[in-house]
Amino acid sequence: MLNETIPSWCFSLPFLTFVDLSDNLFTGHISAISSHSLQYLDLCRNKLQGNVPKSMFNLVNLTELCLSSKWSGSLYFSLFSKLQNLKALSLSGFNSLLLASETNVSYQFTNLLSLQLLQVDLTNISKILWKFPKLQTLVLSENKLEGNVPKWIHDIHSLERLKLSQNQLSSIGQFPWYQLKYLDLSFNLLTDDNISFICNATSLQIVNLSHNKFKDTIPQCLANSPDLQDLDLPMNKFHGTLPSTFSRDLISLNLNGNQLEGHLPRSLSNCKDLIDLNLGNNQIEDTFPNWLQSLPYLEILVLQSNKLYGPIVSLKTKDMFPHLLIFDISSNHFSGQLPKVYIKSFQAMKSVVGVQTSFYYIKSSYVFITKEIEIEYHESMTATMKGLRTNFEKIPEFLVSIDLSSNRFEGEIPDDFGELHRLIGLNLSHNNLNGPVPHSLGNLSNLESLDLSSNMVTGKIPDELTNLISLEVLNLSSNHLEGTIPRGKQFDTFSNDSYEENMGVCGFPLSIQCNNNVPQQQYPSSEAEDKFGFGWKPVAIGYACGMVFGIGLGCCVFLNWKTSMACDHLWRQKN
Repeated sequence: MLNETIPSWCFSLPFLTFVDLSDNLFTGHISAISSHSLQYLDLCRNKLQGNVPKSMFNLVNLTELCLSSKWSGSLYFSLFSKLQNLKALSLSGFNSLLLASETNVSYQFTNLLSLQLLQVDLTNISKILWKFPKLQTLVLSENKLEGNVPKWIHDIHSLERLKLSQNQLSSIGQFPWYQLKYLDLSFNLLTDDNISFICNATSLQIVNLSHNKFKDTIPQCLANSPDLQDLDLPMNKFHGTLPSTFSRDLISLNLNGNQLEGHLPRSLSNCKDLIDLNLGNNQIEDTFPNWLQSLPYLEILVLQSNKLYGPIVSLKTKDMFPHLLIFDISSNHFSGQLPKVYIKSFQAMKSVVGVQTSFYYIKSSYVFITKEIEIEYHESMTATMKGLRTNFEKIPEFLVSIDLSSNRFEGEIPDDFGELHRLIGLNLSHNNLNGPVPHSLGNLSNLESLDLSSNMVTGKIPDELTNLISLEVLNLSSNHLEGTIPRGKQFDTFSNDSYEENMGVCGFPLSIQCNNNVPQQQYPSSEAEDKFGFGWKPVAIGYACGMVFGIGLGCCVFLNWKTSMACDHLWRQKN
């Protein structure tokens, strides 16, 4: 939290070789630099202003330089080529970084290994005349780059890590980076129909093509890349079936939000290091992949919004999903009882942890450090939390949740949920569950969201639920609950919406007051009744139709009787 201007003595000590003042609140200008022995200078992530001092380009011993702020004034990028020993350069926040040289001469960055330009106005980037004979890492994210990947990037055959995310690129073009290990082209407008050319890079470890417009099938050669550890292709338009086999070194596979169909490949059970499997929002049609329960490190399993069906059957092995933290199979066609055997085996959800003072993320994240330029790479996902669809660019380890909603599960809610002490989200809504709300749910002290709505749950709301001091969202609507709503703690903060369409409940916050005589239980309609039984609406319609028919028939009988009596009276008068 250091602030104000950086003292001039910091740059004037004659034997100083290392200066790191990054991640502070320094403001103002940088004074002239006379410490010519400097080899390392990191001023990134401050609030510096003004121009870069010309004396900086006299630091001939400098090997690593990081500058980021809202710099004013123009700066020719070619000036950095004077620093012949420079191996790592990171710049961000330059409003006017001039890429073309003053003399239109090609400049060599002879020893540069890592270059990072973030949020820089990269105008005319396709016309530059730079030469990077040794460059291994190139990061040009968040720069509004358009069209094809520039030719000068294609000419860097030494690249091992390339990150061009969050731009407006429409085509990759040729693919000459055979040594590439890390490729991130996410959040662009790429439409190349066939991405098989990526397989030319036989050493790929991480591939992120998420949030683009790719339309073809996923090439088998990519899934089989021998060193592949992370394959992120969500939010595209990939179609067809999933590859039949995957690299055994796979740690993360995210194909969410495509148009994939067919069966789940059983070969995924051979990926023993798999931590994250996200196949949600596709059109996969299969039964539950119980063969995944043998994966020892699996922490995230998302299969939501597919065409999966049938009961969830356990293979009854000794350790089933021991490290699972996120289990989302919502919006499918699963039926039968809730998977009680699995719920009892979720050991990682049971361990009690204290309140975390900082975020720890799912361990499938990577950090590449190449000459002090860090490339962070974390697993991401989209989940329904507290009733809202939420995007997580990083998945914190405390995000422990189960979502079994919008299926056809039936039977009672198992008490075993009460043993999953790390749960912060539990969603069982829109099923055919019946029986009481388990008292054991009151043990979930970390629970922030509980949704049991649109079922056929009966009985009273357990007083133990008032122990849920972290609860922010509660939805018990559209059930058959009755009795007094518990008071105290978080329960005093919930609105009528949490209890609507439970005609048997009373008390705050509802307008229905409780008395010694419990209100007569009235069962409202529920989604389950609409789907599988007769609710009050069909009965009311039948009753109304019967009344209309009965009244009409009565009128006809009465009119016929009066006509008959009149005719009889006239006949008697004539005779």
